[in-house]
Amino acid sequence: MSRPALHEFEQAAHARLPSHVWDFIAGGSGTGSMLTANRHTLDRIRLRPRVLKDVSRVDTATTLLGDPVSAPVGIAPMAYHQLAHPEGEVAAARAAGKTGVLLAVSMFASRTLADIAAAASGPLWLQLYWLRHRDALLDLIRRAEEAGFRALVLTVDAPRMARRPRDVRNGFAVPEGIRAVNLDETLMSASYGGQAGHSAVARHAREQFDASIGWADLAWLRERTSLPLVLKGILTAEDALLAVDHGVSAVIVSNHGGRQLDFAQPAFAALPEIVDAVDGRIQVLVDGSVRYGADVVKALCLGADAALLGRPLLWGLADSGDEGATAVLRTLLDEVEETMALMGASGVGALGRAGVVRPRAE
Repeated sequence: MSRPALHEFEQAAHARLPSHVWDFIAGGSGTGSMLTANRHTLDRIRLRPRVLKDVSRVDTATTLLGDPVSAPVGIAPMAYHQLAHPEGEVAAARAAGKTGVLLAVSMFASRTLADIAAAASGPLWLQLYWLRHRDALLDLIRRAEEAGFRALVLTVDAPRMARRPRDVRNGFAVPEGIRAVNLDETLMSASYGGQAGHSAVARHAREQFDASIGWADLAWLRERTSLPLVLKGILTAEDALLAVDHGVSAVIVSNHGGRQLDFAQPAFAALPEIVDAVDGRIQVLVDGSVRYGADVVKALCLGADAALLGRPLLWGLADSGDEGATAVLRTLLDEVEETMALMGASGVGALGRAGVVRPRAE
């Protein structure tokens, strides 16, 4: 059956969404260099297929932190899904369940953890920023545990929010009627109410994010939950090794969708050194400009356990709610299966470094 390409959902979402919302979703930090750097890196990685392999049946299934998933694909944490569709994260949870993939839920979700969990039929992880108010952080974790979430994802590349010019130009604030409903309103008030020349979400980050935390603080968090801890925003082998040393269960190689450090190395460029450093002791996931099934296969060849999809999920939601999000995921999963077959790989374990040609450093 013919399926639309993901860029068609992008076009539909751009036409549907208000310009300030589109800019918030699509924009990057600083010069915007990172919005294209990931894609440039991915496009320069080429596949090395093997032939005369039995691919009459291709199995894309794998496990992430012990939970079975239909494919090495997940939905990256993104705030305020209701910006794209009124059902927000509930629609995303339905789509993830229909396709059997992981959903990582932002602490700034616009639907309650309980409602998201009720709509889900696959594994859920909860993403966190480290708040100055640790009691609020622990309360959120307890509710995630009660709702059946399977892991915590601590974003570590945002001690402060980088300047995002589009949001500043638009005086962006979270629109009326959309709220981070899993956190106390008093903690979120700075995110609401626009002001020309200022980003309300950046103002909120300055007020609420704790920029003083270090590696030693992870012990405090791990002592207070039984959920495995994942660190998101790792871009160096040095930090990956520290993650292993501090009892982390997985890392997500990510440059925050181009929304934090400008001119950072792209996630897919950093991936091999991180995979080599952890040497199978923890799982490694990656995100950043994943748009095709071949991108997921490239990630697996470079040693990742899965690749996470970001903005395209919101494009699908904006187009037609959970139906659009499901179509986005099914398109990607179909492409993963086809690419594996043409690579001569009947399962994810058949993919390795020999399956890619990486360009020399420029």
